[in-house]
Amino acid sequence: MTKAPANVLELPLEQRAEMAFKAAVEELIVENARQGLPIYIWRDGKVVELSPKELQAESLRLQEE
Repeated sequence: MTKAPANVLELPLEQRAEMAFKAAVEELIVENARQGLPIYIWRDGKVVELSPKELQAESLRLQEE
């Protein structure tokens, strides 16, 4: 998972908000993969389901970072 830099409070609010959003999405992917639940995303103009199997692969990739 992504770690916040030591000087996070010195960063602009917009940058901190983006970092928090990305961390929340990473957490959602990991948790849904753990529970075997899909998530739905917008891709190429339509809603697409990412299966638990796809989420597990993404979860493993995120945990290795």
